[in-house]
Amino acid sequence: MPKYHQSAAVIVAPKWFMVLVFLSLILASSRPVQAVEPSAGELVSNFHAVLLQTMKTAGKIGVKERYQKLQPTVSETFHLRVMMQVASGSHWRKASDEERDALENAFAQLTIATYATQFDGFSGQTFETLGTRDGPQKTTLVETRLQSPGGRSVDLVYVTRAFKGKWRVVDVLLDTGISELARKRSEYRQLLKSRGVSGLVNSLGLKTKSLLGED
Repeated sequence: MPKYHQSAAVIVAPKWFMVLVFLSLILASSRPVQAVEPSAGELVSNFHAVLLQTMKTAGKIGVKERYQKLQPTVSETFHLRVMMQVASGSHWRKASDEERDALENAFAQLTIATYATQFDGFSGQTFETLGTRDGPQKTTLVETRLQSPGGRSVDLVYVTRAFKGKWRVVDVLLDTGISELARKRSEYRQLLKSRGVSGLVNSLGLKTKSLLGED
């Protein structure tokens, strides 16, 4: 049974307030581009298709194999470097190129491992794309719903932006207003203040190993 519902235990901010703050940070250095293919909606639909495929085969493969299956899709769907830049705030600006690469890699590995762990089984779940609409700072919001048997559902809004000719996800909003990026920024800020960049990299690495059963 997928454990996706656990990720809903995050900080609840007033509707759109935290989203606007972090989107402004994300997009401050980006340049507008012309319309691109695939569309934002197609990007998310393709990601969901791979998630479902992985869920359906989860009973036959382990978490490390699910990680390998999801790695290229997660990397192509999310702009993980921009997300890590926003999550680490001023520490990113002060970091060396090597430290930035280490932060991005650690964040990417943890993100992939989290999806591989959460979506660990299939019992009739479906993803539905409800529609797309314009968001703040020239983003496109892709509204979706994860429907489970028995009527249980989780609403997910993907915040997307075009970078260099490709749509990429830069945040995910749970239950119409809970920003995953805001939660990560709050968590990482505390670690960076107390342990620095290397401390955060080590912490993310340990979490990844734990999820993959490499303790």
